[in-house]
Amino acid sequence: MMDFNKYFDELRRGDYQIDNFKSFLKHEKFSFDVPAIHVAGTNGKGSTSNYIASIYRKLGLKVGLYTSPFLFKWNEMITINGEPISDEDAYKYIKDVEKLVKKYDLSAFELQTYVAFNYFKDQKCDVAVIECGMGGELDATNIFDPILSIITSVSMEHTSYLGRSVSEIAYHKAGIIKEEVPVVIGRIPEDATKVISQVSIENNSKIHQVVDPGNLALTPNGYDFSYLTYKGLHIKSLAYYSVVDACIAVEAVDVLKERFPITNEVVASGLADVNMPCRMDFVKENPTILIDGGHNPEGMRNLKTAVESITNGRNVRVIFACFTDKNLQGMLAVIGELADELILTTFDHPRARGLEDYFLFSEDYKFMDNVKDAIKYCEENYPTDLIVVTGSLAFAAYVKGLFTSGELK
Repeated sequence: MMDFNKYFDELRRGDYQIDNFKSFLKHEKFSFDVPAIHVAGTNGKGSTSNYIASIYRKLGLKVGLYTSPFLFKWNEMITINGEPISDEDAYKYIKDVEKLVKKYDLSAFELQTYVAFNYFKDQKCDVAVIECGMGGELDATNIFDPILSIITSVSMEHTSYLGRSVSEIAYHKAGIIKEEVPVVIGRIPEDATKVISQVSIENNSKIHQVVDPGNLALTPNGYDFSYLTYKGLHIKSLAYYSVVDACIAVEAVDVLKERFPITNEVVASGLADVNMPCRMDFVKENPTILIDGGHNPEGMRNLKTAVESITNGRNVRVIFACFTDKNLQGMLAVIGELADELILTTFDHPRARGLEDYFLFSEDYKFMDNVKDAIKYCEENYPTDLIVVTGSLAFAAYVKGLFTSGELK
């Protein structure tokens, strides 16, 4: 059996285009007939996808779910009813096209997408939920006609690929909209809404705008709320941004209720069953340490709002690490307002920022090159404060792993 981590690392490609992949799919006579929902967005698409998949599992359907990036093992990206694809099953699809992967210069994500779609089809899933990797129009997942398109949010990210304005980025994300396929959109800026509305009109696609939840209440175990006619809903997350994602999911299954009839009980049970690791994830109680995979300015704003609702007067220490291609200045401008102290650090990842990448902020924030030392520093000196670890989903997963493995206690 191949070393998948090494294999996929070798397939990473720096450009952003779909032409090679489409040529490969044409050669393979690719087709995909599973009813599927396509989810794009700057933030929230992973949580929204998981909420939808959980609701449909509670309905008794066989549900394929394709999300990215993974936290601990690549197989997490491809699941059916919560069970990740095995290395053996994945290899069945890869071994037949290994030479073609090189011929068409496919990226790791393109190959993973090919595996996911074929796996869902061969396993005869009743429905699939497909999360975009980046953008929409040129995303590797944009190779099928969905039964519903979803755009969760639009903000500035991946500007070198998607455009340097919200409108340009919205246009890329609107590329998943297909002829006469309904569209659900979350809370997005007016400029983005205009672009998405125009693309929807051109495709005769009806837009469904998410509305505010009702009866909202923050409890020690998460949020209680209602949405439309669905009452008594609960999610485990303490982050309001997760409520928004859950509302998008409920809107989506409501739009599709003629195809997949649902009940209030099924929706409530599906939402309550979701536990999203590394999203407002409390890994220790005394002192309180939470990790969050926010990785762009919008994600930092969402995190700031969520943390402010639970501080109860405590000071906040932030331990931050991010990738070199992320909007560092924009993120620090937001999360810096929350922190009584912000510590920059790094972690074991080829794209992680090191000391030299933080040079513009070296006078403003302390740098510690070992995250374990940074956490111990905060624990020993500020045991009653709230410690927040954030900046990257990969960084959040790395720190989560340190606690899970017992390296940190």
